[in-house]
Amino acid sequence: MSNEMIIVSIVICFMIGALIMDIARPVIIVFTALTIFLITGILKPEEALIGFSNEGMLTIALLFIIAGAIQKSGIIEDIMKGWLNKSNSLIGSMIRVLIPTSALSAFLNNTPIVITFTPMIKSWCEDRQIAPSKFLIPLSYATILGGTITLMGTSTNLVVHGMLMDYGYDGFSIFQLAVIGIPITIAGLIYLLVIGRHLLPNQKGLQQQVRESSKEYIAELMVEDSFSGVNRTVKEAGLRELKGLYLLEIIRDKERVFPVRSTTRIQAGDRLIFTGLITALAGLQATKGLTLSMGKSVDVDELQKADSTMVEAVVSHQSSLLYKSIKQAKFRSLYDAGVIAVHRNNERLKSKIGDILLKPGDSLLLLAGADFIEKYQQSEDFYVVTPFHRPHTFHRNAFKGWVTTILFLTMILLITIGMLSMFKAMSIVVVVMLAMKVITMEEAKKYIHFDVLLLIACSFGIGMATMKSGLASWIADGILAVGEPLDLFILLLLIYIVTNILTEIITNSAAAILMVPIAFEMAATLDLDPMGFAVTTTIAASASFITPIGYQTNLIVYGPGGYTFKDYVKIGTPLSILVMVMTVIIVYFWWY
Repeated sequence: MSNEMIIVSIVICFMIGALIMDIARPVIIVFTALTIFLITGILKPEEALIGFSNEGMLTIALLFIIAGAIQKSGIIEDIMKGWLNKSNSLIGSMIRVLIPTSALSAFLNNTPIVITFTPMIKSWCEDRQIAPSKFLIPLSYATILGGTITLMGTSTNLVVHGMLMDYGYDGFSIFQLAVIGIPITIAGLIYLLVIGRHLLPNQKGLQQQVRESSKEYIAELMVEDSFSGVNRTVKEAGLRELKGLYLLEIIRDKERVFPVRSTTRIQAGDRLIFTGLITALAGLQATKGLTLSMGKSVDVDELQKADSTMVEAVVSHQSSLLYKSIKQAKFRSLYDAGVIAVHRNNERLKSKIGDILLKPGDSLLLLAGADFIEKYQQSEDFYVVTPFHRPHTFHRNAFKGWVTTILFLTMILLITIGMLSMFKAMSIVVVVMLAMKVITMEEAKKYIHFDVLLLIACSFGIGMATMKSGLASWIADGILAVGEPLDLFILLLLIYIVTNILTEIITNSAAAILMVPIAFEMAATLDLDPMGFAVTTTIAASASFITPIGYQTNLIVYGPGGYTFKDYVKIGTPLSILVMVMTVIIVYFWWY
């Protein structure tokens, strides 16, 4: 190995390790690796920045805007609600959920589909005393499978398409991946309906757990006249920096004080609602003038009055809150919401709420104020998975909704008949949407996940470093040495397995970008059409079923479904093997 290859391999190993251990946000880790390649001279500035002008990456940005506009219209959500309510049986309802969602995800980014449908399905399940865990993993898997059908189905497809064009090839046509995508989607849905549903746990969601054991989450102290803090502020009364406890709300006759601020004054007769380590109340209870309410504990539903709502949210991979404590993030003032509980791996974190460091996938149960909706919609910090009534400013405009739908269908038609490339067609649709005021410029900016785009763009530079240094060729030779004496089928299988392992532990787009140069080197050495290798890598990078961290949709349903890591391994492993075998067989016989 040359010195450059050694440096690149060490940096990539550290990058993958840092991504696995979640030591920082993924975009920071990948950007740091790219910066090292730039500083060491392995990459020139124009090579490091190649991803920022890649057509595939720019197409993803446009797709985010279009998907956001369709989500905003609410048409799909309204149709789905009526469709779902027509069935009362578990298997019938699963069919009604999985088939439409997999079809939709072939043409829309799967993340907004899962964000839209998760609250709806949770509410539907709770109304019928069905565990949401019976539906949410299948929902995520169905969107992943459906995303393999078309070029626009997932960002991974567009990333590899962009790389193919950079290498001088035509890229994928809109339905080229359907040769594999349709068979694996059908087989995957049959597996989920026939076998997978029996492996799904019967877990209660976070809100249900809190409602059934509210004494473990919240407690109430009464303020008597003898309390020394009467008529003093919360801070002066010593109720702000409590060990293990968090003052969530004050109930004062018919008035509710929320959120509670340091300057809020305590009055005699106040009911102080605390959350956190309820066992830590013993010390506070000993304070003269504060008595623990005996008998009936405060009910969780009692907290949901007029201007406050119970909301469940999942911390995203792009969150600015990652690796900060709730106190450091100033969560209460930032979002007009108090944190009742934090769950990780379906277990409640039993520590002081303010001291909890947030990680991707954490489920937060929030008591949200009137300004919460507007504030959360302006950020990418978490996915809200609770249905709530929006104020009149968010009421849907039916005309704009249908305009969006017609524009989208027209775009698909123009791309399918080859009149326009995907990038050009999407650019036109976004311009028309802005011109017709279907969406505003501010909304368009909000729909774009800039962290995701930056991660993808930086990953292109990492891929360039593996090629330029010769590392991609060296790894390709190693895989060929193992697989070539056996058969081309085994080589394709090895490419799939390595890519799939990477996508389970790092992001799917990064896995594809790392493996495509290696796959291309193998195809060149064997003098074979690289398209089959590119397709194998694309499907393998999308087919993330075994871990909750490999794909955003898996992460979104992780907490709301009350799942553990083992649930993904148990349900996802057979599906992953099924998809792998079918993909390699189809590629082997279709392309070679």
